[in-house]
Amino acid sequence: MSFINESIIYNIYPLGFCGAPIMNDNKQEYRLDKIYEWIDHYKELRVNAIVFNPVFESTKHGYDTRDYYKIDKRLGDNQSFKRICDTLHSNGIKVILDGVFNHVGREFWAFKDVQEKGSNSPYCGWFQNLNFGGSSPYGDPFWYEGWAGHYDLVKLNHHNRDVVNHLLGAVSFWIDEFDIDGLRLDVADCIDVNFFKELRALCKSKKSDFWLYGEIIHGDYTRYANPEALDSVTNYECYKGIYSSHNDHNYFEIAHSLQRQFGGAYGGGIYRNIYTYNFVDNHDVNRIASTLRDKNHLANVYTLMYTMPGVPSIYYGSEYAIEGVRSNTSDEALRPCLDFHNLVNPNLELCSFLGRLGKARLGLKAVKYGTFENVNIKNEQLVYKRQYEDQTVYIALNLAAEDKNMDFKVDGDTYLVDVLNNYETFQANGWANISIPAYSARILVQGSADFRLPEDQCQNSEPQQEAPAAEEITETPVAEEPAVEVEEVPVPQPVHLGRYRHFKGGEYEVVGIAKHSETGAEMVVYKNAMDGSLWVRPYAMFNEVIERDGKKMLRFAPMD
Repeated sequence: MSFINESIIYNIYPLGFCGAPIMNDNKQEYRLDKIYEWIDHYKELRVNAIVFNPVFESTKHGYDTRDYYKIDKRLGDNQSFKRICDTLHSNGIKVILDGVFNHVGREFWAFKDVQEKGSNSPYCGWFQNLNFGGSSPYGDPFWYEGWAGHYDLVKLNHHNRDVVNHLLGAVSFWIDEFDIDGLRLDVADCIDVNFFKELRALCKSKKSDFWLYGEIIHGDYTRYANPEALDSVTNYECYKGIYSSHNDHNYFEIAHSLQRQFGGAYGGGIYRNIYTYNFVDNHDVNRIASTLRDKNHLANVYTLMYTMPGVPSIYYGSEYAIEGVRSNTSDEALRPCLDFHNLVNPNLELCSFLGRLGKARLGLKAVKYGTFENVNIKNEQLVYKRQYEDQTVYIALNLAAEDKNMDFKVDGDTYLVDVLNNYETFQANGWANISIPAYSARILVQGSADFRLPEDQCQNSEPQQEAPAAEEITETPVAEEPAVEVEEVPVPQPVHLGRYRHFKGGEYEVVGIAKHSETGAEMVVYKNAMDGSLWVRPYAMFNEVIERDGKKMLRFAPMD
């Protein structure tokens, strides 16, 4: 089984998230370093994997690649991105990149060579249907195929061995250099499946649990996701079914899709062997808070997405219910720059709910691995069952504006414990009658009345190494000793210059308090007492109380 079964994904469109210029100005900026201040937020959401949309050098929006081997200057450089990946990994967060392999931009180096040398260029065969029998819409003295009629996106020829080698070489470099854990394959339905077979062989040889999923809008998912090609695909069928079922007050729609894709007891299950990538919005479609006619349905939308078969994904900012609608000419409204400390009208209640929902998902093996079966379907209420080994979980949803009761069969004399709502407990004797409040859901675990979710590993996890945030830092810190004993309930004191002991045992010296040049946030500058390496960490994070193995302690305790 892949790590993805144990994952909750957070999807970022970096150029938008960082507020990068729309056109690449070729100025070196380290905008993506802002992600450091979001890490604690990801952990509160129980996120343990991030999908980055394009990060490599491009002309405009990231999907018009210039160079597969260089991080876009608007975001950083290879070294700064490597540090980001190392820090995410040390915080238990996997890294998945966007593989844009169907097409490149007009400023891609090999295409520019064709523009300069014409038919004498050795790269003429790199591009689909390139010929010198006419001119392109851009006035080139040759014709070529553009993706979906967009001639700023030059389609690659995947039957050319040099093209395949160049792309596979880039992926090999990404794994070796950044230690990435997976790939999203852009417009996968436009790429020769044989390329995916070679890609799979390469990636799995380097990392056996490397995860590959393709962007598929429609068609048969098994053509692309199978034991020889990709592991998974984007589940656009259920994306549409989730929001329209709520907008139309018709749970039969999504129930039908779930049964068709994953059902077992009553037929269906055509994608039962695919762990689909599930989502309710992304950088190409309207934000879910804008799509829903009634925002009271947000909690149920996410509950459905988190508890159906497959892996759930949050699009950055949607945990706060931010809105965004694409226009006929631009997707920019879907891809805003977000400042963690200055969010506009954030829905904090939804964000907190997603943290609880994530804890329930990660703590229930039936939800992560189990079979699917519809149990009771009504227009405004739905109950389905997930079952794995000795665990049975019922998900009950009510989209109506008033409380409703739902009946369904259970196995024998048992209890149902709602792990989403303060462990509220119901007794059932072969038959359950459960009240579901308006606009809400229950995640009901069958069995003992004292069932509780396992310890929340995501909340308690700590980095395995200190995370650098300054550009000049390149050294890796030395291994630290086991944690030292501290007071049971320590009280943070103002940070001062002097020596501190990290909770894992390492000794450091605070050399100054600085301000972040972009956000004004206070930062602690400190150095490793053993090797002199410099580190920068947000003041609040340096000075916070953390919990480790059930004990509260200072992250850094003063030594004098």
